[in-house]
Amino acid sequence: MNKPLLTLALGAAMLFPLGANAADANTYTLDPAHTTVIWSANHIGFSNPHGMFSMIEGTLVFDEAAPEKSVVDATISIANLVTGNPKFNEHLSGKDFFDVAQFPKATFKSTKVEKTGDKTAKVTGDLTLHGNTKPIVMDVTFNRSAIFPMNSKPTVGFSATTTIKRSEFGMGYGVEFGVADDVHLVIEAEANKEPEAKSN
Repeated sequence: MNKPLLTLALGAAMLFPLGANAADANTYTLDPAHTTVIWSANHIGFSNPHGMFSMIEGTLVFDEAAPEKSVVDATISIANLVTGNPKFNEHLSGKDFFDVAQFPKATFKSTKVEKTGDKTAKVTGDLTLHGNTKPIVMDVTFNRSAIFPMNSKPTVGFSATTTIKRSEFGMGYGVEFGVADDVHLVIEAEANKEPEAKSN
């Protein structure tokens, strides 16, 4: 979902000991075409419907040599919710759930990155959804860092998972009937930056 799971703009100086030049050199922009948040929730034990948010924008400060200094700031367009069913989209977008007329966007801003393995980390941050801000923790896997062949831009890719309780964000509709409170999120994200200028 969006910093978006996967907004994936930094305030890095407040959160981590990165100098301005270091932050600039390691700042990537989330690629909205290849960044998504997929959610699923159990429907009274009968099924596990899925939906997706794909309009996600934001920035990532990332140094592969020091991933614990990473910072992500992402904005997710809740109004761009996709389920594949127009009536389901309409219900979820209404006041029973996301109320996109009043809360069209969600944001995620990381506050801590804890490395857990060679390519894994726990990323803690503040998720603002439906007008409420709560801390969440994502399990993140670093997939790859390379030059993207189509545009020669340095690109990084990540996968992440987390689970949130929607009632904590003011969306408790149907919980008393067995519609799951727990919502599982799967985030896929790519971010890139402009190639460094070649010296003569």
